[in-house]
Formats: sequence, structure tokens, C-alpha cells
Amino acid sequence: MPTISRSNGDASAAAGPPLRGWQRRALVKYLAAQPRDFLAVATPGSGKTTFALRIAGELLTQGTVDQVTIVVPTEHLKIQWAHAAARLGIALDPKFSNATGYTSPEYHGVVVTYAQVASHPVRHRIRTENRNTLVIFDEIHHGGDAKSWGAAIREAFDDATRRLALTGTPFRSDDSPIPYVTYAPDDTGRMRSRADHAYGYAEALADGVVRPVVFLAYSGESRWRDSAGAEHVARLGETHSADQIARAWRTALNPSGQWIPAVITAADIRLRRLREHIPDAGGMIIASDQASARSYADLLTTITGEAPTVVLSDDPGSSDRIAEFSRGTSRWLVAVRMVSEGVDVPRLSVGVYATNASTPLFFAQAIGRFVRSRRPGETASIFVPSVPSLLQLASELEQQRDHVLGKPHRDVGFAEAPPARRREASDSDEGFEAIGADAELDQVIFDGASFGTTAAAGSDEEADYLGIPGLLDSGQIRELLTRRRDQQPPAAAPAMGHATVRAAMHDQLRQLRQELNTLVSVTHHRTGLSHGAIHNELRRLHGGPPVAAASAEQLRQRIEAVKTLGRGAVRR
Repeated sequence: MPTISRSNGDASAAAGPPLRGWQRRALVKYLAAQPRDFLAVATPGSGKTTFALRIAGELLTQGTVDQVTIVVPTEHLKIQWAHAAARLGIALDPKFSNATGYTSPEYHGVVVTYAQVASHPVRHRIRTENRNTLVIFDEIHHGGDAKSWGAAIREAFDDATRRLALTGTPFRSDDSPIPYVTYAPDDTGRMRSRADHAYGYAEALADGVVRPVVFLAYSGESRWRDSAGAEHVARLGETHSADQIARAWRTALNPSGQWIPAVITAADIRLRRLREHIPDAGGMIIASDQASARSYADLLTTITGEAPTVVLSDDPGSSDRIAEFSRGTSRWLVAVRMVSEGVDVPRLSVGVYATNASTPLFFAQAIGRFVRSRRPGETASIFVPSVPSLLQLASELEQQRDHVLGKPHRDVGFAEAPPARRREASDSDEGFEAIGADAELDQVIFDGASFGTTAAAGSDEEADYLGIPGLLDSGQIRELLTRRRDQQPPAAAPAMGHATVRAAMHDQLRQLRQELNTLVSVTHHRTGLSHGAIHNELRRLHGGPPVAAASAEQLRQRIEAVKTLGRGAVRR
């Protein structure tokens, strides 16, 4: 077994770069307690891999464990973990095979997938029993994805000397516990997961570990035809039935329509602006399926004049293409789900969320690909459909979710349905025909607040937002967005004919958001409380979703409430 090298300046740490504050605090907590099980919840991009490998180095050097097993969600992550470990002097075998069950004695351990463990748990149990083993579960929530996976990792690793569980995404509610996670009752009596160390996005943003994220939400009118030949119209971002939202969303994402080319064009303009300051900044389109990914790639080639990198999960060369894109300076990457979790491409700065997935888990995984900070002032810009569920998730980016035992988390509607039901509900609906969808910038969401705007795709007003400087800190972004919001002229009241009713409601929502945000800013300056704390108190008093997804009546209630809030009236 090779030895673990030490850094010259720190006799208690394996070789490697200096630890960030949260990593150091978590490491000290771990080494002081020396627990058998430890759960670290840290936001994507904050350095969970480095933290876990430093613990592995310590335990190997102490002789507490003789080998390490890393369990990851995807094949690509096996290579990524092995490379990261090598930089800290730890040799891991990413090519370990269930068929042989052996690896070279020159390795400190192996990297395997959850599926690999589930296919032969006895093989991994024997390895774990034979030597003192540290098992690191990357994205431990996958242990709850399928009961067979949870049962398999229990069978394989119950005899492990130490177990370290990691996650960077919000857990979902479920009816079965995740292996090796501790649960305790919350205020409502429900059993909720308890992290041994937590480091959320808000803390990481304050520390400069992650980038601030600006969401640009695009609405527009979608038109489609049903199996009976009847035509339907619905506007993204307005309240409709679940079926209408799903079909309007599906129409907007249609590669043959007008919405997605307009949004891709806007995203490329934003990326070009960022590259004036950050020459290697890259963008990624997250597609729902492989056919859409290929079509979006064709659109990108036409719009930008440069063929993007395309990553499809069943393509054997995908890992190499991700690595090549990460090292290079080309502009665009198109992927389905392979780049949605754990894959590290730090130069990604612009995203197009062109998928119909809207669970909190997947959304957080996707946005996590864009938040890793490399230098002060970097920002991420994510273009999303103006769909209520996505607007709420964008507004709640800073919230942390624990795993709650009870009713499983299942969003309603086409976009969140299980794959089989999703095909039955829409993709196999041969009568559905997308007619077209126009696109316009609906609102900009930052730090939980909505900065109301309405700008047609390609307009000067849209260009003002796409041209936000590439290097700004959080305070500068908020100041700039607030100033631009305040400079917007009030929308003229349109004639209330049949064709303008939708536009009138859209303008009304924009004006109400603007009025509420202005009053919140005034309250912030008067009380010293953060904008987020004030918005959260208004939601506590009157319920409802974040500003970005609130109805006109909910906005009016909050406007009246914030006028009465005095010093000390908002919970700190």
C-alpha cells in the first residue's frame, strides 16, 4: 500500500490545497468525534470531494482504515474522483470490476457506482469485511432512489469501519429512510434527516465560494392543436390547469418552434458578454431527451456559427468529451442528464434550462453545474421557461431541504410525472401538435426577488439585461437590477379587447411585483433586515409562493402588509 504524503505546512492534513473555512470546520468536527457515520450536506461547487478525500487521507495515515471505497452515481464520476484523489496523493481504481473483484495492491481503494454495488452487493461486502474500510457515498440521496439500491448498500457496507455520506442537493420527501442517515423529529413530529455538518448556498455565496445566480425567465404565448383538431393558446407564466401548463411548456421547448431559438440566441448574447471579461466562459443547454439535444445542437450551430459539444448518456465517448470541453475554451455544451449532477465543469457560466423536469432535486443538481466560483465577481446566468414550479425553485435557491420521511415527494403535472406516465400523458399523444410559441423576457430573478420587466426577444430592453457586466458581486448585481427596474416606464393600460386581455394581466403582474419590491427595499433600508427576510415574513403572514410565481391577489396582500411592517415586526 503506498503511503499518503503530507503537506509541508500542515502536519495534520494530507497533501493538497488549503482547505476552505467550511471544510476546515467540518474536518475538525469529524476528527474530534471520530464517528462511524457522518453526513455532510454542502452546496454544489463548495468542495465536498476535497473535504471527503482529506478525511480519507487522515484515516489512511492514522491506520484507522486500510482501504477506501467511493460510491458514485455515474460512470463519469468514477474518473473524476480518481483524478481528484490522485492530486491529494490517494490512488483509487476507477476501473474496478465486479467480475474479478480484485484490484492492484498499489491502490488505496476503488470507485464504483451505486448500480455496480446493487448488481453484486455480496462482492462488495466481502471486500469490506476483509479489511478496515472507509466508504464514501457521493450524493447519498441515491440510496433512496430505489429500494433495491438502499438494500444493496446496506448489505454491502454494514460492516464498514467508517462511512461518510455526502450530498449537495435538496433531499425529497420519501416513505423509506436513506441508509446511514440519522433522522430526528421536527417541530411537526415528522422524521427529518439530520446533517452532522451543513453548508448552504447562502453561506457559500457570502464566503465567495459560489457564484451569484441570475435567472432570466422567458414567457410567451404557446399555441397547439389537440387530437380533435381544436387549437389552444396558453401563456407561460400565467395560471392554467396542469395539462395546459405542460402542453404550453412542451410547445415552447419544441426545437422546430420560435421560443427555443429566441432563448438560445439571447443566451449566446449573454455568453459573449461574459467572455469579454472571462474568455473561457462556457454555456450549456440541458435537454429533456436525446432527440431534442441533437436538434438544439443544430440550432446552436446555425445561430452561433460554431458546432457545440454534445453529450449523450449512452454514448461511450461522453466522459472524454466532457473532460475535453472542461479543459478547452469552446462556447457551448448540449447534454441530457449526464451533466446534471456531480460533473465538474467550472467554466460553465450560462445555462439554458430546456428540459421539462422540475423536481427540486433535479433543478438543484442542474443549477449546481454553474455555481462553482473561480475568481471574485463571476456570475451565472440561467435562462428558464416562465413556469410556476421553476420560478418558485429559482426564488428558493438558497433554501436547504432535509430528507423528510412520510408522503413521497411527487410534483403534479406532465413535467414531474414518472417516465412511463409522462410518455402516456403526452409524448405518445399522437393528436398533440405544436403550432408555435413566441418568446419574451418575463422577469429577472435574483436573490429570491423578482425584478419585473417585459421585453420582447431581440428588443433593446432585453439587450439591457443581457448586457449586464460579466464581473459583479452580489451587491452590485442587486443595485444594477434595482436601478434598471426603477427606470422602467410604467406600462400603458391597453384597450381591453379580446386580443389584449392576456397582455393586460401580464403588465399588471409586472407592476405589482415592481411596487412590492420597491416597498421591500424601503423596509430594508429602514430596518436593516435583508430583502429575503422581509419576503419570507410576508409569505409567512399570507402564504403563497415566492414573488416570481405569486398571483396578483397574493402580491396585493403583501403590498398592504409590507406597508404596515415596522421595526421589529419582521422575524429576524
